Amino acid sequence: MKTDIILAGVGGQGILSIAASLGAAALNENYYLKQAETHGMSQRGGEVVSHLRIADHPIWSDLIPSGKADLILSVEPMESLRYLSYLSPKGSIVTNTAKFVNITGYPDLDHTFEELSEKVNIVRIDADQIAKDSGNPKASNMVMLGAASPFIAIHEDIIIKGIESIFKSKGEQIVEMNVKAFHAGKAFTLAKK
Repeated sequence: MKTDIILAGVGGQGILSIAASLGAAALNENYYLKQAETHGMSQRGGEVVSHLRIADHPIWSDLIPSGKADLILSVEPMESLRYLSYLSPKGSIVTNTAKFVNITGYPDLDHTFEELSEKVNIVRIDADQIAKDSGNPKASNMVMLGAASPFIAIHEDIIIKGIESIFKSKGEQIVEMNVKAFHAGKAFTLAKK
């Protein structure tokens, strides 16, 4: 088992919580884990990317080579395109459709994603709206994790344990809201298959 994931977004969107949840899930199952991340400046909408590598055998590098990522999980649509060169020909993209407009002239990406979907498996999800509908507007990152979970080689129950371990210090209600958001995201992806 091996899953190489590029997590992409902008500061403040919860990329590091996704990475921490998956990392906790992997460590709880005694999987090998390597992670490298770059933090942008959240107050300025800076880029955040994390290379997350999980396997049942030793991993020697923190960084995913170009063309080898199994998944790009992006909480901001334009950021998913920034890391396209990392995606394996058999890889998938799971991206939020809600834009974080932090530049002038932010492009219309619908046509780009339509063309790209002819070559690559893409799940486009309005995670911000689904998070609001599930009762926690701040949980769009967990909606994204749920939407990406069918492409991650870790069982759902193990990922949920990871989510629980990351958020337990904030109380049971916060844990439940994040798990609910995770399930809503997963349901969206499964309905699209």
